[in-house]
Amino acid sequence: MSSSKPQLPKPQPEQPQEEEDESSKPQSKKAAKKEAAKLEKLKRRQEAAEAAVASGVQSLSMEDPLADNYGDVPLLDLQSKVAPGTRVWTKIGKLAEPLKDQYVLVRGRAQRIRAKGKTAFVVLRKKGFTVQCVLTEQDGVISRPMLKYAAGLTRESIVDVEGVVSVPGITINSTTQQVEIQVRKIFCVDKAMPTLPINVEDAARSDVEIEKALQNGEQLVRVNQDTRLNYRVLDFRTPANQAIFRIQGQVGNVFRQFLLSEDFVEIHTPKLIAGSSEGGASVFKLDYKGKPACLAQSPQLHKQMAICGDFERVFEIGPVFRAEDSFTHRHLCEFTGLDVEMEINEHYFEVMDVVDRLFVAMFDSLNNNFAKELEAVRRQYPFEPLKYLRQTLRLTFEEGIQMLKDAGVEVDPLGDLNTEAERKLGQLVLEKYDTEFYILHRYPLAVRPFYTMPCYDNPTYSNSFDVFIRGEEIISGAQRVHKADFLAERAQALGIDVQSISTYVDSFRYGAPPHGGFGVGLERVVMLFCGLNNIRKTSLFPRDPLRIAP
Repeated sequence: MSSSKPQLPKPQPEQPQEEEDESSKPQSKKAAKKEAAKLEKLKRRQEAAEAAVASGVQSLSMEDPLADNYGDVPLLDLQSKVAPGTRVWTKIGKLAEPLKDQYVLVRGRAQRIRAKGKTAFVVLRKKGFTVQCVLTEQDGVISRPMLKYAAGLTRESIVDVEGVVSVPGITINSTTQQVEIQVRKIFCVDKAMPTLPINVEDAARSDVEIEKALQNGEQLVRVNQDTRLNYRVLDFRTPANQAIFRIQGQVGNVFRQFLLSEDFVEIHTPKLIAGSSEGGASVFKLDYKGKPACLAQSPQLHKQMAICGDFERVFEIGPVFRAEDSFTHRHLCEFTGLDVEMEINEHYFEVMDVVDRLFVAMFDSLNNNFAKELEAVRRQYPFEPLKYLRQTLRLTFEEGIQMLKDAGVEVDPLGDLNTEAERKLGQLVLEKYDTEFYILHRYPLAVRPFYTMPCYDNPTYSNSFDVFIRGEEIISGAQRVHKADFLAERAQALGIDVQSISTYVDSFRYGAPPHGGFGVGLERVVMLFCGLNNIRKTSLFPRDPLRIAP
């Protein structure tokens, strides 16, 4: 029986698409049904192909004296049969010249497989590192069936390789590791389907590469945003995405460690609440045991209550829910909030001081410790390093309005800034102060939440601030109203049912210190620091008005 791999229909490349509007319209029921039938048909054909390949390899291996050195790992052997530490594993990223002539055991994904004459090459990938594994037909070492088995592996399969590390005399441009493994054993731990919905190499390609190819008369596959999100598990495997979410992890880590070092306490507030935490209509309403409730728009009310409970300084990292129908590049219905609340002694600038030190420390940490990850992002999504000052620039809202007016931009002096005005002001600030990170404070009271403290000298304005990166807002903060009667008055004036937040208001009747705080969108920070054009790129599994899966 021949072990040659059956020919499968090749997936049709996606046509180049514009990525300006990256939220797709929902499929019609007819189109969805047709797509499901198509996928089911493809699945059956792939299963038949896999069965044919397995049958052919099994037939050959039965006659091969080296049959124990290759093949699919039985399920029984994957059920925690072997105790940890029985075998010594080497990480692909640790493979280097000092390991020359040593016998190693590695595991990774089969990124590329090719056969040429009596040699087969399998490139394994793990955590962004790649190494080339070489099988050369040789009596008593590599048999022809073993060679065919390796050549028949499917891309993205999980593969174990044992072999000897060798150092070629030339530079290896196709892998990160400058050594090879001369294979002695090769086993497939889990086989990927022969035809994947998207190829990782296509998903890792930059727009620059695609455009250059088009200029040379070659059309490369462009994987659009919606397709990436439909098959997010495959999309995660690109070098850029591996880097993006490691960078995101570091942002959260620096946020936590910095605040702990400044005597803050980490708290965890409820996400099911009786009333709106921010006001307005953008809340996810639900039934809570027969009572009306909603998902928290922020931890605002409860972190303030924690201050009233004498925690003095608190922070939280947790989910935030907004039911607004915003189809933009920077809005999500669920995102990760980085929230801070703290007592203040004299002035809300004390909160801004924390913002200043925290984010300069964060940016320094990313630039100093995550240069490799930033470069991986830059290869697919080119961007310039963020410009920021050692002491963050602070402008009043009125100063910002004046800069816009001087540039010929008409804006409402007591209204909020729209997206275009924010970007224009960011450009003007960069030109004048050479920074892309700055604080704009003393906003009009009318555009701030009900719990914002008015300015002492002009109640038209408030003790509040926003923080911007590359002309887009990432932080909103303020001094809070801590006088219960005034707080209830402010809530009622903005149409909020005071009874629904009575426990919050009442917490200020037991004696409350002056305090303030801020909230940060984690995904937006990463998006703007890395100069990305869509927040969906920095959300693990984005939730927007059109998407609730996967």
